[in-house]
Amino acid sequence: MSLRLQPVRVKTGDGNTDGLLVFTSDLLVAVLVQLSADHEEDEGKWFLEAGFDGADKRVQPTFASLDEAQKWIQNRVNEA
Repeated sequence: MSLRLQPVRVKTGDGNTDGLLVFTSDLLVAVLVQLSADHEEDEGKWFLEAGFDGADKRVQPTFASLDEAQKWIQNRVNEA
């Protein structure tokens, strides 16, 4: 299954508002948020704000790139 991304604004409470809804088929599997300047060395990286069905591990990783985030989510969804 391939992933489909949909831009969204997310109210996280700490300055991060640029996000992406991540779908497989018509199912939401994750919400990614791009970290703002408030996160200094992590600015521009992607954070797994929420994950579902395979991407819902207790760990909420930060990814250096959107490609890295998509690969991680795809692997978790495929394992579920």
